[in-house]
Amino acid sequence: MRFAAIADIHGNCAALEAVLTDIGQQGIPTNAIVNLGDCLSGPLEAGRTAELLLSLDLPTVRGNHDRYLVEHAEGAMHSWEADAFRQLTPEHLDWLKTLPFSLVWHADVYLCHATPKDDQTYWLEVVKPDGSVCLKPRAEIEALAEGVSQPLILCGHSHLPRAVRLSDGRLIVNPGSVGCPAYDDDTPYYHRVEAGTPLASYAICEKKDGDWAVTFRLVPYDHMSQSRLAGENGRPSWEAGLATGWLADQ
Repeated sequence: MRFAAIADIHGNCAALEAVLTDIGQQGIPTNAIVNLGDCLSGPLEAGRTAELLLSLDLPTVRGNHDRYLVEHAEGAMHSWEADAFRQLTPEHLDWLKTLPFSLVWHADVYLCHATPKDDQTYWLEVVKPDGSVCLKPRAEIEALAEGVSQPLILCGHSHLPRAVRLSDGRLIVNPGSVGCPAYDDDTPYYHRVEAGTPLASYAICEKKDGDWAVTFRLVPYDHMSQSRLAGENGRPSWEAGLATGWLADQ
């Protein structure tokens, strides 16, 4: 089995199109792509991204930002959702409502956005009180994997490409973010997540001799067009992150 995993598109249709092209060039068909959620939120091209995703009909799980778009009242949305919501049709919102929290794909692969029980918690990373973002201790990672029997586990949410082997041999993979390489957040402490590159990230997973091999791919695209769009929409942190993979004061 060989397939591609994408996550955290965040309305960046240009990055998504580049990743889809690269996936095709690796000989992977569209029906062998899975999507780990957070599809549309952000100040970019949510409507265009939604149209493309609906046409692809990928196996997709719901991210926390997908949930916010359908659960939060329009006037009470965070800026990421408010920017996207204005571009979405009832059909787009109905699609978000149908997305499952988690999914088992081809029996061997477990999909979720963040963790099996919570769509807002980093699975593989921990945020320390000083704001540093580090690899979580393996025991804590394994505790979150209790009850998941699949040998390959996929998650997103942190936007950082990473793979962790559990003590029983299971493998957890985060493919990184297609469309948002840098952001900040204040939960549980103020912190920044910065990929350090504006390239679009995804992962190829391949079962070889009974085990899983993982290749992370970073794909160039016209990221400056999206940076300019974020600036035009009044989102300077997005503008900086899309231009460089770092936030503004780096």
